[in-house]
Amino acid sequence: MFGKIQYISDNIAHVENLSGTDVAADLMNLHVVFESGTQRVLGEITELNPQVIKIRFLGEYLENRFVNGVLRKPQLNSKIRIINGQELSLLVGKLTNESFILGESAIYKGFQVCPALNDLFANHLAIFGNSGSGKSYGVSRIVQNIFNNNTRMSKNANLLFFDAYGEYKTAFCQLSAINSEYNYKFITSNKQDPTDFDLRIPVNLMTLDDFALLLQANNHSQLPIISNTIKYAKIFASHNEQAEKYKNHLIAKALIAVLFSSETTNEKKNEIFRIIQVCHTTDFDFGSTIPGVGYTRSFAECFEIDSNGNFGESVLITDYILKHIDENIEKMEEPKDTAYSLKDFQNALEFTLISEGFLGNESLHDAATILKVRINSIVNSPLESFFSPIFSTTEQFMNELVHIGEKKAQIININLEDIDDVYAKVIVKIFARITFQYAKTGLDRASNPYHLFLEEAHRYIQNDSDTFLLGYNIFDRIAKEGRKYAVLLDIITQRPVEMSDTVIAQVSNFLIFKMTHPKDIKYIEEMLPNISTDVIEKQKTLQPGNCVGFGSAFKIPMIIHMQIPNPAPYSSSCDISKRW
Repeated sequence: MFGKIQYISDNIAHVENLSGTDVAADLMNLHVVFESGTQRVLGEITELNPQVIKIRFLGEYLENRFVNGVLRKPQLNSKIRIINGQELSLLVGKLTNESFILGESAIYKGFQVCPALNDLFANHLAIFGNSGSGKSYGVSRIVQNIFNNNTRMSKNANLLFFDAYGEYKTAFCQLSAINSEYNYKFITSNKQDPTDFDLRIPVNLMTLDDFALLLQANNHSQLPIISNTIKYAKIFASHNEQAEKYKNHLIAKALIAVLFSSETTNEKKNEIFRIIQVCHTTDFDFGSTIPGVGYTRSFAECFEIDSNGNFGESVLITDYILKHIDENIEKMEEPKDTAYSLKDFQNALEFTLISEGFLGNESLHDAATILKVRINSIVNSPLESFFSPIFSTTEQFMNELVHIGEKKAQIININLEDIDDVYAKVIVKIFARITFQYAKTGLDRASNPYHLFLEEAHRYIQNDSDTFLLGYNIFDRIAKEGRKYAVLLDIITQRPVEMSDTVIAQVSNFLIFKMTHPKDIKYIEEMLPNISTDVIEKQKTLQPGNCVGFGSAFKIPMIIHMQIPNPAPYSSSCDISKRW
């Protein structure tokens, strides 16, 4: 079958072909070993014709292990043979309590590909492929195989699926049937079953950065507005004596600023009433009693305009307002453990824009108005229900996220199919930030891993303006730092070209299903310097359910055949013939 090595060019051996053409055709993509004394070099058949077989070198066997790369080319008189079972097992791995079955070798029937869990899942993972190439089926099969492994329990796993189409529910809903300690949790924007959980993010856990993303802030002048709004929302949502004094002080300062502005009396009255409408206390309300000498007036009555066009009780109301201004109270820290709602934030923003004079500032007017319009549209839409006014600490939120009552959930499926892409991306980023921040503050670093599976990841991981506006992008940060804190990205996409280069550059393992778009193929070639032309060519002709696996978890790039998941995700194509 194999004759002598005729010559070696770069990383390719040109070997004499002693077989007939028909037999030689069956050799394509098989692995062979060049053996000479103790040296064993592994190669893969990449091209053949009736005269010559071209074999690309992949690595060496050193004692009982395989090492990528070849330091010393095989000798010209080396014996060449097909790889044996023991050598192949070193490449594909064996099923142990430290590994799992990824799939079956597409070339060597009967040999299962069993990467180590640490090698595949202790680093970021990317899964690429055209629509219909089998990505969702492949992901479902991988996860099912992990939990179906009888040699180990994975009860402390935290697999967070951000499900763009709600298709993984059918694949994972029977998780507890494998083992009673396994549980599946389905969080959704549209509850259908009694076992579903509502999508909720505690507003008090949202930071300036989160609100900037939610309101689609696009310039730095909007950040101080949002920062002040968060502060005022917390203050006005608090209900204790100190908070009441703080509220009165803030309202009084805002009212005085309006009273002594250059606006007309009617304009002043309108702004004062707007302030009281959105933020009021017992002392500052339309019906609050304002004591005079021998008489009283209500707050609203003090702003009746007389025949001269002035406030009839301007002296009385000014003295009353000034009594509530206490500059020392601003030294008090803003409330920290305070629950508030998006409606509270909306009112606080209105107060901020008026009291801080943003609406009167011509250069800031448009930026301020945009924020106001956007929060109003969110509060008056179904989106508002996804943001909970109930107070929660980060620890409480994360603990509740991965539990169903007292039971630990290993798979948490967050369904986003009913949410517009713009806001779905924000919600995913907020979840990612909270998860990453929580993992960073843990006393025992990387002791509680979280895997973020991002279906249709090109919708979320993009070259956004976050870095310009906030100084960072949460996915870029997790890609660069997440491994240290055991927050790992598992990216599933059909358009890698649309994604952040920073994230892709940090991925260590790839499962590439069939891809045909020239831009995506070119992008993969440019972004992954270690990928060979041979791998690129292989993935172009893959059948559905087959992928090329390569990276730190694989000894060599290999074609893997995935079994159909059982149960399957809800991602099959429409049966046009039947429906028509």
